[in-house]
Amino acid sequence: MREMLTYLATALPRFTSPGARLLALQCALRADSRGHLRVPHGLLRGLRLYKRTELWQELARAHWLHLPDLKAAPVEVHLRDATLLEYAPGRRTRCHAAHWALHPPPLVSLTTAPPAVRLTALVLAAHASPHGQHGVDMDILARLCGHSPQQTAELLDQLVHTHALSTWHHHRESDEVRWKLPHQQTQIRPTAGPRRRHVPEP
Repeated sequence: MREMLTYLATALPRFTSPGARLLALQCALRADSRGHLRVPHGLLRGLRLYKRTELWQELARAHWLHLPDLKAAPVEVHLRDATLLEYAPGRRTRCHAAHWALHPPPLVSLTTAPPAVRLTALVLAAHASPHGQHGVDMDILARLCGHSPQQTAELLDQLVHTHALSTWHHHRESDEVRWKLPHQQTQIRPTAGPRRRHVPEP
């Protein structure tokens, strides 16, 4: 998943919208060896991207896919970027990854959240460690999310607000972002008063 996110960060313009990135990710993971795939309307509804014509147009303007007939059911898609299939894993592995990307553990489901929040959660999930020490460089995180570091920080705050994360910290000396999931909090939370969500370190 990290490799595919990195590929999209390179193949798409820097500030491609989060919705278009989520759509491109599903297309890349579900395409066959010729870059063809069928996208059912149910999948688009599940992604909250149904009838988002502007996202398909955005990817077409980036010369990443041919603009499909969006009235067709399912939508017939043809990817233009041949480099995608040169190093991609097998289709079965990619299909499993596509399903995982819809509800990426260990973060809670954010299906009703805006695409920018869901994309940030997906990138964090792809960089989560099984040992509980979650971290990634801010520059990498911002690039994969298609935002500036400041915008990425605001999205991390939103993940705390939705209880997908307990806390996050930006260690400025190393430029590393570290975060904790709700079940990793061992201390008792106060029942009243404000909670500190983001504590940048000097």
